[in-house]
Amino acid sequence: MSSIWPLAFITFKEGIRNRAIYGISLFALLLLGANLLISGMMMRSAGKTAVDMALSTVSLCGLLLVLFVGINLIAKDLDRRTIYMVLARPISRSRYIVGKFLGMVLLILATVAILAVFAALSILLVKFAYPDYFDRFSWPPVVLAVGLTALMLVMLSAISFLFASFASTSFITLALTIITYLIGQSISEVKALVEAPGTISLGYQPSGITVALVRMAYYLFPNLSFFDVKLQAAHGLAIPPVTIMWTVAYGIIYTAIIILFAALIFRRKEFP
Repeated sequence: MSSIWPLAFITFKEGIRNRAIYGISLFALLLLGANLLISGMMMRSAGKTAVDMALSTVSLCGLLLVLFVGINLIAKDLDRRTIYMVLARPISRSRYIVGKFLGMVLLILATVAILAVFAALSILLVKFAYPDYFDRFSWPPVVLAVGLTALMLVMLSAISFLFASFASTSFITLALTIITYLIGQSISEVKALVEAPGTISLGYQPSGITVALVRMAYYLFPNLSFFDVKLQAAHGLAIPPVTIMWTVAYGIIYTAIIILFAALIFRRKEFP
């Protein structure tokens, strides 16, 4: 572990210095600044709109962080040949992956924390301007939504590290990560659709192969919809503690397994 944490802190500093961070931060500030304007256009649902937009901004900007900063962490080391200097020291390829990933986790947590502060400020501004439309507002679901969003981003980052461990270019890693994100967001609805076609006017009966493939994808790909509780936070709805525990456990276990596979694959990767 003594060789992992220094690499993690170096990766964290490298991520902070990335120019994409400034663009993402500016984009986040613009969205959060527009929260007051957009919420004011929907007076009767100003509270729900403010919370939903604030949390959506945190999620979107975190996703951009993973896609445009995290994916390039390993690619830059390969392109600049700095990975040879790192591996020349007493650090294995597996520890290199773990160290880089931990650095990305620190960057995600720091970024989400800062975004959450500005998101809370935007909600408070809307609440101050339209106090009558925050009757069902509650802070705990908002905090929980931010925490689950951070866990989802960590899991997605682990998946990008898995793709980076065998992909030849960062573009392939980016494309595979985006595809995985899109599948993870919709796999629950697709599974429900093919398993209960009689409840929805599909006009056809899915074949057994289609149902089997969807079920396999459901268990293979990450179910990112578990971590999306913006709707509950916007309406001030409480989430059962058991559901929270299972979601957190699912995210941690899935992330650990993915990073393990990434480390194993990277050990056999041939560098250019």
